[in-house]
Amino acid sequence: MTQTVVFAPLVDWLVIYVLAGVALVLVVLALWRGLSGWWLRALGCAALLAALANPALQEEERQNLSDIVILVVDESASQGLGNRRAQTEGAVAAIEAEIARLPNTELRIHKVGDGEEDAGTLALTALAEALAEEPRARVAGAIMVTDGRVHDLGLVPNLPAPLQILLTGEEADWDRRIVVKNAPAFAIIGEEFQLQLRVEDIGGVPRSAGTEVDLTITVDAEEPMTYTVAMNEDLELPVTLPHGGANVLQFSVAPVEGEITDRNNAVAVQINGVRDRLRVLLVSGEPHAGERVWRNLLKSDAAVDLVHFTILRPPEKQDGVPVDELSLIAFPTRELFVEKIDEFDLIIFDRYRMRGILPMSYIENVVNYVRNGGTVLVAAGPEFGAVDSLYRSPLAEILPVAPTSQVIEEGYRPALTDLGRRHPVTEGLEAEAPEGGWGRWFRLIEVEQTDGQVLMSGPNDLPLLVLNRVDQGRVAVLASDHAWLWGRGYEGGGPQLELLRRLAHWMLKEPELEEETLTAEVNDEVMTITRRTLEETAPGPVTVTGPDGTTTELAMPMVTPGKYETKWQAPALGLYRLEQGELTRVISVGPATPREFVETIASGDELRPMAEATKGGVTRLEDGYPDIREVGEGRLAVGRGWIGITPRQAYLTTDLNVVALLPAWAWLLLAAGFAVAAWLVEGRKGAKVA
Repeated sequence: MTQTVVFAPLVDWLVIYVLAGVALVLVVLALWRGLSGWWLRALGCAALLAALANPALQEEERQNLSDIVILVVDESASQGLGNRRAQTEGAVAAIEAEIARLPNTELRIHKVGDGEEDAGTLALTALAEALAEEPRARVAGAIMVTDGRVHDLGLVPNLPAPLQILLTGEEADWDRRIVVKNAPAFAIIGEEFQLQLRVEDIGGVPRSAGTEVDLTITVDAEEPMTYTVAMNEDLELPVTLPHGGANVLQFSVAPVEGEITDRNNAVAVQINGVRDRLRVLLVSGEPHAGERVWRNLLKSDAAVDLVHFTILRPPEKQDGVPVDELSLIAFPTRELFVEKIDEFDLIIFDRYRMRGILPMSYIENVVNYVRNGGTVLVAAGPEFGAVDSLYRSPLAEILPVAPTSQVIEEGYRPALTDLGRRHPVTEGLEAEAPEGGWGRWFRLIEVEQTDGQVLMSGPNDLPLLVLNRVDQGRVAVLASDHAWLWGRGYEGGGPQLELLRRLAHWMLKEPELEEETLTAEVNDEVMTITRRTLEETAPGPVTVTGPDGTTTELAMPMVTPGKYETKWQAPALGLYRLEQGELTRVISVGPATPREFVETIASGDELRPMAEATKGGVTRLEDGYPDIREVGEGRLAVGRGWIGITPRQAYLTTDLNVVALLPAWAWLLLAAGFAVAAWLVEGRKGAKVA
């Protein structure tokens, strides 16, 4: 039981203070006048003021509450390095034993692992949540067992007691890592850019670590390249992306004996390759309704640089108009077909016939352009089967069809072949058809397939769209000049724009339009692996090699003809390699080097200011497990071999009783008694004469 005096004033305290001041003045005046009863007058005034203050005796029944010590245990991935796990387990056991011997003290243990989506170690968040669960008046201290590599330093909990950091790891730990400093998300295909990285040793690096290292670079799992580079220096690497879409660049160095981990000896950077401009050369022959559609279609795309070479008047037309009056400048045919032909991404021959305007040597240049990686699209008209057809030129050796000189002029709806339904260029185009199907075309140039793949057919299943690979380049033939009807919306039209876009991307070797591909996407650590093939037989299982070297074989069921897919939950963050036959793919689940392994050397430097602000500190477990002592509030709570907590002496009031010291009439009687006594004393003795 605890007794205290409390006040419940009958009037405002300001009134009592004013009355006390008046009483003091009267008492001083009585003393100055020599009244012998001045002290009795003072007691009477004090009794009246006490009555106004209304003092009471408060009796409390208190139940003492135990002190609480919060222990946050870091169980993140970096705590598995070296002997940190054993140090952590030993420290937790030692703290439990120390707290158990302290009277009236409880321990609350909170464990924290890796944060979601590679957020790292959120130890301070865990500490803040633990504080929110406990009464602040009972928290005597907080202890954190960690390697110091926490990733929520912006959150500083308001601690009412000392924070102690028990640091795992050893002073002699060291690690070798690769740091990529400025990897862009996008880069232009074929243009060189600088990528800055650094291979460095951190921690207690031994002299035997060396000053140079072999750096291996791999692009999209192709043949690796190895270079000897200097350690601990920024390196500027010139990089040129080989293709559009995702390009995965992997940098790695061999593990070194003695380093604490090799998980950060490799990093992967995914850079999306984009084309700056698509340069297209449109070579038009005889004017027709579809010529303007081709031109408008290509000019409508801001990413296309179009050069249009067209024949406005055939040579055999003799109308008496001088040639020098037909154009203001001579068309640079030599510059286009000899000097700068390799600068074009795509050449389109639209109903072109050989009339002697372009020499055979220029057409041979086009053939060489294709063999060296260029692309050609032939949109054929009736002239394709004539004597002056492009087929009667050197271009015939790379064309996948041969004309029969027959032209079919009847209404028909273009259709996808069985192969076309599986080929990425035409797959799914039927779903974009308007109600009732695609609009009709009315002309087909009869051709015989000699090579390549037929994706679309016309009447009597004759080839309509044929694709072919020639050495490093690609060729496509559209055996009709009525595709413009789709562009004009005739009978509902058709996917002319989408078809042309896919054709162009296939010719430019974009990965998503390749016939044989192995791709993967990651969403919330779930890997979706897709295999596309034109083979009739199903591909075998895909082999997945994880960042730790373990392999897993996954079966791939068919989802649509030519497309196989499976989903797989990746067991850990890092770099995965997919293999199926001759196809390989590298994909990163999260970063190739998880956040937990970017900084691996234990350090308390970042947590030290926070601990010292609460009178705590950082103690290395390498030096032994510290004792736990009780220290007074505001005193230093850390020393050699010991850490401190602050007892809070919190309690819970179970019963409360308040009794007035005197009733009101007693205070009044007491004041009256003092006043009468003063009058009697002064009446008997009289006042002192000045």
